[in-house]
Amino acid sequence: MYAITNSREVSQEREMVQQLAPQPRTILETGLADNFLGDLLCKHLYDAGVLDMAQLVARLALTGAVLEEILMFLRKDRRVEIFGQTGGKALRFGLTERGRGAARDALERSGYIGPAPFPVSAYRTLIKLQTIHHGRISAHDMHGSFGDMVLPQSLLEQLGVALNSGRAMMIYGPAGTGKTYVSSRLIRLFAEPIWIPHAIAINEAVIEVFDPQLHRRLDDDEQQNMLLLNEGIDRRLLRCERPIIITGGELTMEQLDVRYDPFTRHYQAPLQLKASNGLFIIDDLGRQRMTPAELLNRWIVPMEERRDFLNLGGGRHCELPFDLILVFSTNINPLELADEAFLRRIGYKLQFGYLKPDEYERIWIQETQRLGIAYDPQLLRYVLQELYGAENMPLVPCHPRDLLNMALDHQRYAGATGALSRQELDWAWHNYFVQLDFLG
Repeated sequence: MYAITNSREVSQEREMVQQLAPQPRTILETGLADNFLGDLLCKHLYDAGVLDMAQLVARLALTGAVLEEILMFLRKDRRVEIFGQTGGKALRFGLTERGRGAARDALERSGYIGPAPFPVSAYRTLIKLQTIHHGRISAHDMHGSFGDMVLPQSLLEQLGVALNSGRAMMIYGPAGTGKTYVSSRLIRLFAEPIWIPHAIAINEAVIEVFDPQLHRRLDDDEQQNMLLLNEGIDRRLLRCERPIIITGGELTMEQLDVRYDPFTRHYQAPLQLKASNGLFIIDDLGRQRMTPAELLNRWIVPMEERRDFLNLGGGRHCELPFDLILVFSTNINPLELADEAFLRRIGYKLQFGYLKPDEYERIWIQETQRLGIAYDPQLLRYVLQELYGAENMPLVPCHPRDLLNMALDHQRYAGATGALSRQELDWAWHNYFVQLDFLG
């Protein structure tokens, strides 16, 4: 991974996050109401039965000092009682009958049982602090990240400038020209870690943000063994790599708004919120169930105003910063997807095209090295002249990898070894492309 930041910059960012989100030492410093935290702790006890302080710390991601204050409040309200010590060491806490009734009532309102959420007001500030639009990418960074790929210099420059601009971009061109692969590697340019909350609280609604399937958590020694320490960054935040979310034809409009499950009574963050401070790539644009116009119109306000409005249902809305790099990728003519007025809003349109013979050769050589087979220039000349030339087939970046792998598959099946032959490449060619001879 090619970082565009140094350790000093990472340290400075960590200090700013530390100032924004230090470990809370009191209920007031959590930014959450005491009744809200009391209900959440009761739900945990209702779910687990009896818990000691260490277990409560792990479950609620709050320090012992805060939890002691919550427990004192609940004991005064006769919802929690002490059940004695485990092995003569830690006190255990459980619900009274009154507490069990209160927990059931709380679960009827919200099924969320997890770490204490981060207040949305502080989350807005955190997103802005960790912005991906820092505009520090240079030509050197682009070459460092994509130096092992065969890409035109002009395309590298377009990508770098587009990333620095902070504007959305559309990548278009024929299938197999590397659009998805290149766009997915853009995250390599943003190597600094960020902090992502388990969940955020918008009034009484708890929206889960951290998704272990989409977010890659990083080890953070300073967050370990924080049972009674009031130092470090808020335990409700997880240190992660900047996210990259790629979605294609399976994308639905429902995934772009807050989703509420009436059975579990859980709120899930939309994909673009989970992609905050990272990349959101909408691949295969035009292949979704909704029309391209519907999908593209969803992004007009976020792209222009850099803020997004989330619908929580019941007439409730929440505004959050729209801080991510939005990439549309398609092999359909962009003019068939949107009118010119909308395309102007996207900003950067980058065309991926077919290869020149020398570019194809460079990729072919790279693939032979990767596969551990000898490079035969005469075999490549045969492929270019006799196969591509005979059928007037365009040179596509993914072809060398696929053809060589299929030729090796055939060689292994036949029990042969050594250098690939023309016959094996012929076999791969005729099995890779659709043959329309039967139509004649």
